Amino acid sequence: QVQLVESGGGLVQPGGSLRLSCAASGSIFTRYTMGWYRQAPGKQRELVARMISAVITDYADSVKGRFTISRDNAQNTLHLQMNSLKPEDTAVYYCNAHSLPFDYWGQGTQVTVSS
Repeated sequence: QVQLVESGGGLVQPGGSLRLSCAASGSIFTRYTMGWYRQAPGKQRELVARMISAVITDYADSVKGRFTISRDNAQNTLHLQMNSLKPEDTAVYYCNAHSLPFDYWGQGTQVTVSS
């Protein structure tokens, strides 16, 4: 059983930055594709960024050039650095660990971008 705990969400003004963290239970990064998803009110959950390996990453077009996914293997922590935030980035952000047939989710952290 994999446990994921997100932190770092909050309220930020447009153009600001936030750094999300996801603490994983144990050394799972080499066995799972790690990713960040988000879900805005009334919308489906969508992929934001994922780390398929230490050097292979994938981003949604809407966040390319603004968000960066990274991981700290020693701390078993996944990060999402979010810069130049926009109101449309407002959502609950979820950490995900995926390796068929398993899919694990954190509880989510709220990010609100508003002036």
